[in-house]
Amino acid sequence: MAQEPAIVDVQAERNGGLIDVRALAIVQAPLAVVWGTLTDYERLPEFIPGLQTSRIIDRQGATITVAQTGQARFLFLTLPIAVTLQSTERPPHVVEVRRIAGTVRYLQGRYVAEQLPDRKVRLRWIGSVSPEADLPPLIGTALARLSIQEQFQGMVREIESRAGRRLSATLPPRGDR
Repeated sequence: MAQEPAIVDVQAERNGGLIDVRALAIVQAPLAVVWGTLTDYERLPEFIPGLQTSRIIDRQGATITVAQTGQARFLFLTLPIAVTLQSTERPPHVVEVRRIAGTVRYLQGRYVAEQLPDRKVRLRWIGSVSPEADLPPLIGTALARLSIQEQFQGMVREIESRAGRRLSATLPPRGDR
């Protein structure tokens, strides 16, 4: 039986020069699948809308430096993005990221995965961003919210897809059930 896709809730609000963004979804997946998807840095462009490249350029224990390129779109506006992020992994629940270089003025946030009953995980993104371009406040906030929403939805879809493939691989053939 097919699972209903997770509902993604994304909120954004301006806080001085930053835009605070919060995203939440309850996914039907084991925590190990969620963690594996969050930390699959080099495959992120395969399932994160707007992300064109993502490559690991350094790894020092739990700290990974990742170079990414892509674009954020809102109505008629397209902003190219090239950013270097430092990701700190705190298995199996938290991945923290922060901008260390690039075309985004400020980016800091974290994914938090919390195991729930019935093979579900509450996945949250909590962060703040400031695009390099000086955009009117309403457009900048909308752009940040829509970009994070698209990216978060892409992550959630991939988690659910991987969880479905994992479940299919462990089920006995139809005639044996």
